[in-house]
Amino acid sequence: MAEDNFTLTTFYSFWKVYQEHIKTALAPLTASQLEVRPAPHLRSIGELVLHIVACRAYWFTDFMGEDGDEGMKKYANWNEAALSLGSPLPSVAELVQGLDYTWQYMENCLARWSSEDMQHTFLDEWDGKAVDVSRAWVIWHVLEHDLHHGGELSLTLGLHGLPADFPG
Repeated sequence: MAEDNFTLTTFYSFWKVYQEHIKTALAPLTASQLEVRPAPHLRSIGELVLHIVACRAYWFTDFMGEDGDEGMKKYANWNEAALSLGSPLPSVAELVQGLDYTWQYMENCLARWSSEDMQHTFLDEWDGKAVDVSRAWVIWHVLEHDLHHGGELSLTLGLHGLPADFPG
């Protein structure tokens, strides 16, 4: 997004605001509050945030092959824990740091990529079929993933009487 594009800039700005709402809701929680879940078979608050961070790191570094520094590699490795309910959770501070770190990494990439870069495609497999997905699609997917799991986070907080400072 090297050139100034008002529509995309607007979307990315609101995405950043959404992230700040997640951090605001997460920051005051205790370790035991990170472990609450809406139902026994669903992700806890901490697991949801772990999953958001791990997804960002995976798509940018593992899938799109962006040069991941040690921080991004660490967060991409959280993916295994994110897939297993009941894994030990990072602290609230570490989860907030993961949100900030991955956000800054994504923001740096978005600032660097041109329109042509956003059209670049990557080979993936869905239902046993090879498909090409664009970098723009990956960005959309990470954005909608944040929104989806942020909604779960807001619902879980509300179910347990915890403040959920989310828009809407």
